[in-house]
Amino acid sequence: MTDTVLIIDFGSQVTQLIARRVREAGVYSEIVPFQSAEEGFKRLNPKAVILSGGPASTLDTDSPRAPDIVFSSGLPVLGICYGQQVMAEQLGGKVEGGHHREFGRAFLEVEASSALFDGVWDLGTRHQVWMSHGDRVTALPDGFSIIGQSPNAPFAAVADEERRYYGVQFHPEVVHTPDGAKLLSNFVHKVAGIKGDWTMAAFRDQAIARIRDQVGSGKVICGLSGGVDSAVAAVLIHEAIGDQLTCILVDHGLMRMNEAAEVVEMFRGHYNIPLVHVDASDTFIGALEGEADPEKKRKTIGKLFIDVFEAEAKKIGGAAFLAQGTLYPDVIESVSFTGGPSVTIKSHHNVGGLPERMNMKLVEPLRELFKDEVRALGRELGLPESFVGRHPFPGPGLAIRCPGGVSRDKLEILRKADAIYLDEIRKAGLYDAIWQAFAVLLPVQTVGVMGDGRTYEFVCALRAVTSVDGMTADFYHYDMEFLGAAATRIINEVKGINRVVYDVTSKPPGTIEWE
Repeated sequence: MTDTVLIIDFGSQVTQLIARRVREAGVYSEIVPFQSAEEGFKRLNPKAVILSGGPASTLDTDSPRAPDIVFSSGLPVLGICYGQQVMAEQLGGKVEGGHHREFGRAFLEVEASSALFDGVWDLGTRHQVWMSHGDRVTALPDGFSIIGQSPNAPFAAVADEERRYYGVQFHPEVVHTPDGAKLLSNFVHKVAGIKGDWTMAAFRDQAIARIRDQVGSGKVICGLSGGVDSAVAAVLIHEAIGDQLTCILVDHGLMRMNEAAEVVEMFRGHYNIPLVHVDASDTFIGALEGEADPEKKRKTIGKLFIDVFEAEAKKIGGAAFLAQGTLYPDVIESVSFTGGPSVTIKSHHNVGGLPERMNMKLVEPLRELFKDEVRALGRELGLPESFVGRHPFPGPGLAIRCPGGVSRDKLEILRKADAIYLDEIRKAGLYDAIWQAFAVLLPVQTVGVMGDGRTYEFVCALRAVTSVDGMTADFYHYDMEFLGAAATRIINEVKGINRVVYDVTSKPPGTIEWE
């Protein structure tokens, strides 16, 4: 069993970054909402616990608390921001509001040596950290001492070295605390004594064993979307159970240029995996025709996917399991852990279970992984780099990159523009430097002049972002020469577009693409 760090989520929008940093240190971590933390503790049998930040105040009636088992277990505990405050209060300290709030960059003075700072911060040194708090700890529980202070947080970092309890008012998980990842690494390795042995090779072996245990001799249907996630899931499951797996590619008419043919060639030709190719584009586009509401688009597509799978399952006969490429960010973004400010951000058509009438169980071998980890697993499984490294593509496909009403003509215009844009990115040698790039057909038409003629056509937006895990992103900084060349090609070669703009919106945790 892999040693695990349990992260109890109190509703912070950056809780997933704690999990990322712990995994980067080679240690498996899993997030559970505070409401089910005791169940998660017993299920995971962790070697250490981290309490996340959150929007609540410990001063409020019925504010979130950590289960008592966390502190009675004898395990090392790290509290971050609200997590520090709730730990202090539950152990007999005091938290107060009404002091000077602290948001953004701050500087911490190291007041004492600590296992948390070992090899990273020396006594008497000053370091940048990132704060985000209104309340603060004003009295420490017995056994705790100050190890770091900031101008507005006299207990910015505290420790009970004997019990291995640590609390920081700042956020070590964000990049604005430059040494934060090292502090988290110290906590899991030097404090908790966990080896950094969680690798994709280890995950692959464990996942194969879990798939075999879950499926037994049953048949599995896996839906391929054309993206990396479903492809990696399918290859992993095939490695586990061989021809018990049948893949279904539903061509819903919302895929990128030539994508369906590429998937068929790779899975039938290269991997020799049983594959059913279903052209259901008329059904999907007919159902979406004129639909502008993004949530209704997602739900319509999700329902039709289930309908198609149900029909194909009956043809195949005897399939007891449906496999999906659900990822950890899908789960995080689709669930409100607190019922408060950490709200449901969007629904995913592959999160939330299946209708009872299907009488199938879900197999989701990637549910614990972030996007970059899925790519690493794909490489571990031998998928070609051209496929593993391809930009992410949402399950609802081009439907959500076509804001406003959907039509077959608009989808075709968008598909051509998107293909040209990606072609220009590859020619410029930028594809691997960009995490995701795509075109969007805006529901706006403008007057233009082309040659001697007047046009009234659509506006195309180009988006490109850099990211690691898909939870946060920043726009890619193109030079104007590239943007000019890409825009010129699109306008010249795609009838229906007479203007191109570039989207420079960043993506803070949890926001969505274009809806």
